[in-house]
Amino acid sequence: MRIKVSHATTYSYSAPADGVVQALRMTPRDHEGQHVVKWRLDADVDGRTRESEDAFGNVLTMFYVDQPVRALTLRVSGEVQTEDTAGVVRGAAEPLPSGVFLRTTPLTTPNEALLAFAHDVPAGATLERLHELMGRLHARLVFDTSATLVATGAAEAFAQGRGVCQDYAHIFIAAARALGVPARYVSGHLVRADGADQEAAHAWAEAFVPDLGWIAFDAANGVCADAFYLRVAVGLDYLDAAPLRGARRGGGEERLSVNVRAHQAGVQRQN
Repeated sequence: MRIKVSHATTYSYSAPADGVVQALRMTPRDHEGQHVVKWRLDADVDGRTRESEDAFGNVLTMFYVDQPVRALTLRVSGEVQTEDTAGVVRGAAEPLPSGVFLRTTPLTTPNEALLAFAHDVPAGATLERLHELMGRLHARLVFDTSATLVATGAAEAFAQGRGVCQDYAHIFIAAARALGVPARYVSGHLVRADGADQEAAHAWAEAFVPDLGWIAFDAANGVCADAFYLRVAVGLDYLDAAPLRGARRGGGEERLSVNVRAHQAGVQRQN
């Protein structure tokens, strides 16, 4: 499948902001089952860019604006060819050993209830346990865009029983690590069946299975990633793989709007 993506993020400030710095992890890389055909970054204000690779192997683009601005839009767009690999991720940049992804972070720290949920998964082969974990989590949580915030951790979201894809990913990661399985956060894009625009990128998790490698699990949808998924960045949690993180001087109150369009190239979208 050829996936066409347009991801625009707009910041607006109540007063001029100076010294704006943005860290973008919005550029996908090639690996087995994913080939970047074309990709570009655009901004509606003058600025400087510097591209590098971060500790997790993600493409990191730093964007610097030196003059005062009242609004800033950053947009990435492009096309990526994907194939269904049954969730198996091979050939991706892997600068770190899998054991690093057993580390707990504030966003993935389990409480007693989450630990009990994880250890209630029947013993068996690692892959079977992970599929069971995904299925149980998908059935237990309710997808609710108003229940949590970006800073909500796995334990809190699990206690509420509601959340968005970020929360499903954090809970799955926390539970998998509790079972001794390395797991990590993935940000990217999902081509939805209805073709509708989205207010955020998608998120899921990957877990390391001996003899197979990294496998992508999307507990929010109860499936392993397939050709409808475009993988962009990974990390220990959301903070490591967030599409955009930034800082500024001044600017007063900030308003943020995001529009994401991910659809199959060559297929007319229905309005």
